[in-house]
Amino acid sequence: MGKILDKITSPGEVKELSNVELEVLAGEIREFLIDSVSKTGGHLASNLGVVELTISLFKSFNLEKDKIVWDVGHQSYVHKILTGRKDQFNNLRKYNGLSGFPKRCESKYDAFDTGHSSTSISAALGMARARDIKNEDNQVVAVIGDGALTGGMALEALNDVGFKKTKMIVILNDNQMSISPNVGGLSTHLNNLRMEPRYNKLKSNINETLSNSNAGKKLASCISRFKDSIKQFVVPSMLFEDMGLKYIGPINGHDIETMTEVLEKAKQIDEPVIIHVVTSKGKGYELAEKNPNKFHGVSPFDLESGEAYIPSERSYSKVFGDAMLDLAKEDERIVAITAAMPDGTGLKGFAKEFPNRFFDVGIAEAHATTLAAGLASANLKPVFAVYSTFLQRAFDQLIHDVCIQNMPVIFAIDRAGLVGEDGETHQGMFDLSYLSQVPNMTVLAPKHLNEIKVMLKWAITQNGPVAIRYPRGTDCCNEMNPLTEISYGKWERIVTGEKIAIIAVGKMLQHALLAKEILKSNGINPTIINATFVKPLDNNMLESLVKEGYDIVTIEDNIINGGFGSYVLMKLYELGFRNKFKALGFKDKFVPQGNVDLLYKENKLDPEGIAEAIIELNK
Repeated sequence: MGKILDKITSPGEVKELSNVELEVLAGEIREFLIDSVSKTGGHLASNLGVVELTISLFKSFNLEKDKIVWDVGHQSYVHKILTGRKDQFNNLRKYNGLSGFPKRCESKYDAFDTGHSSTSISAALGMARARDIKNEDNQVVAVIGDGALTGGMALEALNDVGFKKTKMIVILNDNQMSISPNVGGLSTHLNNLRMEPRYNKLKSNINETLSNSNAGKKLASCISRFKDSIKQFVVPSMLFEDMGLKYIGPINGHDIETMTEVLEKAKQIDEPVIIHVVTSKGKGYELAEKNPNKFHGVSPFDLESGEAYIPSERSYSKVFGDAMLDLAKEDERIVAITAAMPDGTGLKGFAKEFPNRFFDVGIAEAHATTLAAGLASANLKPVFAVYSTFLQRAFDQLIHDVCIQNMPVIFAIDRAGLVGEDGETHQGMFDLSYLSQVPNMTVLAPKHLNEIKVMLKWAITQNGPVAIRYPRGTDCCNEMNPLTEISYGKWERIVTGEKIAIIAVGKMLQHALLAKEILKSNGINPTIINATFVKPLDNNMLESLVKEGYDIVTIEDNIINGGFGSYVLMKLYELGFRNKFKALGFKDKFVPQGNVDLLYKENKLDPEGIAEAIIELNK
């Protein structure tokens, strides 16, 4: 007899399974996930935690018309498996392969593209209101984690949902709290009563009858106050009730039968409902259960040991973390901030060594930025370590709270440029554009791992905001000597050549050096310049290049529009430049998922593509 999972080709088939078969299916999905992700890499712990929850959703809802929006979306693997994409998992997160996040272009069952946190409730609310305007009858569900709920956008959406009483269901997937036994029994009893359609109809009828007289209104008010005072003692998370949502929970998110029963009853409630579901991240794989952070996002790994096949390298994140530790020991004014990414940004050691000077604010980049400004106003030296793609979420705060006041906040911008397999939502290809346009901001980019500490040490001495942006991973070229000191606004001439000058930013300097040998074989000997500072430009260097009659090529791992090349070109023409110019970077489109080296090649920002563009310019 074949596996149940192998017979599932569409969501509707899940609804036909018995509870016993659903439990078997859950085990088969876990087995498939662990085996598959160990070979491809991907998000493992979060997906293992939502197996039963996803099955329950498929059992309760009709995905031919009902909408499920997965917050962030990295926990949507089970959803993808049950919507006919199981056989594509061998190409998970690869170029032209299955995305690691929901994609509307990939399946009609993916209701909304997600990738950043805290967006699901807003998107689902939009769908629910569109349904009501169009007089349709589908259900709308947002699935959001407890971590994502720290994002202000999620709370803004909840406030709107509760105020307008729009009918929808929010699943709060809580994988950190445990269910309290002494509250659970009473809570379950109350929830069963409050979910019953007869209870809600009776409640509505009583309220309607009492509202017909002044005495009745007073009685209703007294009953309501008494009910609320009792509920404060016996029902958790009254915040949601006070915001206008009916709260149900906590529910064991690994109990398919109970979850299905709760969801079926929630569908009958004609107002917004939030269901608090408790799950265990990494469930079913002991190593992931013990260390869910390690198995959040993984490279291919050995199933028995849990260790990655490719050993970890000396990365920019690690060097940044080490530099922060060293500098903080010398300067007690240095404080570190992260938005739920202490491991990813390299700050785990700092957090352990200086717990009173480390602030993990949760998934709240806007808050983190203004927090940093507040710390800076009190003469501390805050360093906010954040991925490039996530700093986008704090653009207003960066302008309004940091740069207008010229606060000495240091932004350590990790994962600048391409990150690869996480795709469009995570590529850090906009930071040079959005940072360079803001007055008072200084922007640097190291060409070498060992320049991180030098730049941090310099940034701490400055009296205004400084951004240091650096790539994921390690260096790809050894033909470099790291800078040992920084001079404000000064670039570095790495190679002196003739006729063509290449001005490259950060990692692209390494690609330019690798392209040098290809160019040499074509009779081209370029001058190569490291743009240590993206802002301000080295105007003296540019003036020299104009006077020396160079054609100029800029290279950046950023979108060309509004990027480094744009600013260089504007300055060149101020200086009377009339020679050939070429800006290399990402064109006006989003870069999909895939291996980083392949993506650079596809966008002609690999050494061969750079050489090709320069050879063409030289004709």
